[in-house]
Amino acid sequence: MARVIVHGVNLYYEECGRGYPLICLPGALGSGSTDFGLVLETWAKRFRVVSVDPRGYGQSRPPDRDFSGDFFLRDAEDVNALAESIGCLEYFLAGWSDGANVAVLVAAQHPARVRKLVLWGGNSDIRPDDVKGLDQTRDLSNWPRRRRLALQAVYGDRLVELWNSYCDGMHHLHLRGGEICGDRLREVRCPTLVIHGEQDPLISEDRARAFQNGITGAEFHLIRGGRHNVHLTHHEEFDEVMLRFLDKTL
Repeated sequence: MARVIVHGVNLYYEECGRGYPLICLPGALGSGSTDFGLVLETWAKRFRVVSVDPRGYGQSRPPDRDFSGDFFLRDAEDVNALAESIGCLEYFLAGWSDGANVAVLVAAQHPARVRKLVLWGGNSDIRPDDVKGLDQTRDLSNWPRRRRLALQAVYGDRLVELWNSYCDGMHHLHLRGGEICGDRLREVRCPTLVIHGEQDPLISEDRARAFQNGITGAEFHLIRGGRHNVHLTHHEEFDEVMLRFLDKTL
């Protein structure tokens, strides 16, 4: 458990294992502990695993999370700066959900740094149905109980306010054209693996395929029965596929 100041913000990260660096990026409001859990220990048997709490999330507070402007790109620059600060001048990058979007931007902005990329649960743009779906989640009673309790343990009574701010930020992004990272996919030059849970209720297969089709040479793996958090519910298949991809010679 450690902290490093990048771009004026005190970012929290956790590190375990030894070997080639594997940096892991969580989803919306997430942190290493809430979004990856024990799978990090499995990955740490092969890699130096670094899980990051993005600014305003988890233990990277203060500051409070700010969803104005291009906050995905801001997160991407934070991630690369953190990596450099801890001596990871080249690294593998794994991103889930919003973390997948940020990971694409890191790879596009810093092609010499990111050697391999693993993405799952991301969406390269915001569409009208996404905005409608987010509005339905403003009532936290609609959330999966496990996810709600995990985030309530981190944010307490601030969770509702923070989630509403996130939904507002995504709505404003949609009004600005809805682009997150789709226009940067062609700039990704590193080997990339896209994993998708067949029954993901948030991200359809065609949205996941957009990453595969947009990134030259990207591989795609569908996990039958998997949902949005497929890395947790189907961790054995997920780990096998991801680790085999990362172990391939560059």
